[in-house]
Amino acid sequence: MQRFPRHNANWIIMHVRLWMAAIWDSAPSRHIAVAMALALGSHAFAAELKVIAPNAVKETVTEIAKRFERESEHRVVFTWAGSETISKRTAEGEVFDVVINAAQNIDRGATDGKLVPGSRADFAKSGIGVAVRSGLPRPDVSTVDGLRQALIKANSIAISSGTSGRYLESLFRRLGVAEQIKSKIVQPPSGAQIGEFIARGDAELGFQQVAELLHAKGVEFLGALPPGVQSYTVWSAGLHGSSTQVEVARSFIAALKSAESAAAIKTTGMEPM
Repeated sequence: MQRFPRHNANWIIMHVRLWMAAIWDSAPSRHIAVAMALALGSHAFAAELKVIAPNAVKETVTEIAKRFERESEHRVVFTWAGSETISKRTAEGEVFDVVINAAQNIDRGATDGKLVPGSRADFAKSGIGVAVRSGLPRPDVSTVDGLRQALIKANSIAISSGTSGRYLESLFRRLGVAEQIKSKIVQPPSGAQIGEFIARGDAELGFQQVAELLHAKGVEFLGALPPGVQSYTVWSAGLHGSSTQVEVARSFIAALKSAESAAAIKTTGMEPM
């Protein structure tokens, strides 16, 4: 397996060697120097990588980051937010080394000059799923007509404020139920977990990325949207133009697309790319 590169630390190595040479004649100091050299060998040159990512990929990306940290000894520090919030924070000048978001948002960040053009790397795609609170009847949403009936019969419907929510609004119009269910739709703030929302009883029927609903506690996952009305979000990573850890950031982005990461992507209900 590829070893991920460490941060360039030639300047630090040179000064440590000079210090060790200066104190080597003292036996107690020799012991200290050896201990410090051992510590420096494994930890001193590790970088702290700042990554902002959407909750939709949290489970997947966390697993990939664990392997990356083991292989490289770098540390990945995550900030989790909704896709729209990520775009807003990036546009307002907040700096991260790696930005993970829906592909179109990464492209917009590059166009706006915040992300490095050409650095976008697509690593997974996810469809939209449907869930109800545990204990409630399980409507059949495996067909378009079944989905339509579930929407009409539900007392309340929760959809995301992000990418999937915008698509669902257009889908409801296509299904001819938009006006009929308009008063029943609730949209939590960007970044909110629809699974938690319906588990608390704040809505009866919930829609969000499959990866966010599949393992949510207190809910019954009904399945993905039926063929013909499904919409996939492509999740991508981009290098921030103001990153101070460019080499490490590129290595982490490469890790997201590695063959080893494909298994982690699949187990969370997404498809590797």
